[in-house]
Amino acid sequence: MKTITIRNIEIGTGIPKICAPIVGADKKEILKQADALHALPVDVAEWRADWFEDVFDVASFTKMLVSLRASLGNIPLLMTFRTSAEGGRKAIGAEAYAGLVIKAAQTGLVDLVDVEMSAGDEIVGRIIHYAHAAKVFVVVSHHDFDKTPDKEEIVRWLCRMQGTGADILKIAVMPRCKKDVLTLLAATEEMVSEYADRPVITMSMADTGAISRLCGEVFGSSMTFGSAGRASAPGQMDVRTLHSMLTTLHKVLNNAE
Repeated sequence: MKTITIRNIEIGTGIPKICAPIVGADKKEILKQADALHALPVDVAEWRADWFEDVFDVASFTKMLVSLRASLGNIPLLMTFRTSAEGGRKAIGAEAYAGLVIKAAQTGLVDLVDVEMSAGDEIVGRIIHYAHAAKVFVVVSHHDFDKTPDKEEIVRWLCRMQGTGADILKIAVMPRCKKDVLTLLAATEEMVSEYADRPVITMSMADTGAISRLCGEVFGSSMTFGSAGRASAPGQMDVRTLHSMLTTLHKVLNNAE
């Protein structure tokens, strides 16, 4: 499997990398959260731009990225505008969504952008084209806050994402029971062992799915999301706890070998 290296962080091998969301509403809170990441076991920062109160003002959006990049230093930055349809804070039209994500990539201030598969093939393809032209990696994603599809459907989603040419594939689903978590893990293992040629990120949300955020090294998920204060999705645990448990499991797995 091809791995992705961003600012000396290699995604797709070893311990799953920890990504912490930045979810402030204004510049002061955003930079406060960004500054705090330097003292935490975080590999990647995700700016959830849909939380930013001035996200639709181009000048404010760009200035925020400039300040955020300076604050984060060499921590890789993933820019995500999570739409309301997939659990985000704001609604946005398809063309405005494409323009915002492309703008972020073209600033040269972000390392990765998130693109929702539900935006449609044309928009997903367009964003990937412009992001890659700007030498920015793309995470193509899908979030289901209602249910966990069956294993075959999850694998189909991931294979479809891979077909877009994105660099990282991500799917998050909501479990209704413990068996749903097993379904997600089984789908992850099948995708990684049989189809994937690039990093995959999967998770089962809420408390029931917490185990899926810890066992990526076993089943194939290359990144996990943890809270550095305020969570951006149900089931995220504190990054310190996450790091401790991931490290312990890694040691156990290596000793077992």
